[in-house]
Amino acid sequence: MGISQGAVAAALSLLLIAVLLRIFAKPLGLTLKLLLNTLAGFFALFLLRALQPLTGITLGCNLFNASVLGVLGFPGFVLLLLLKWVLVV
Repeated sequence: MGISQGAVAAALSLLLIAVLLRIFAKPLGLTLKLLLNTLAGFFALFLLRALQPLTGITLGCNLFNASVLGVLGFPGFVLLLLLKWVLVV
């Protein structure tokens, strides 16, 4: 493979990578946002567990609860408390 063929191959590879990044940028951004929100949900559950002696409110620290908190925020927190209250009582 000559120098000109290598340059053409490198240019086509860079073009292909740029096109793929352009196509998948939005789904990757949404996935990253969901991941960050889930991590924020885990942090909120950790804080809730730390404040449990003061509030008396407990929720399990798991992926489902963290995802619900991360996506829905405070309404998700209320939803999880209602689900816990309905299923336990």
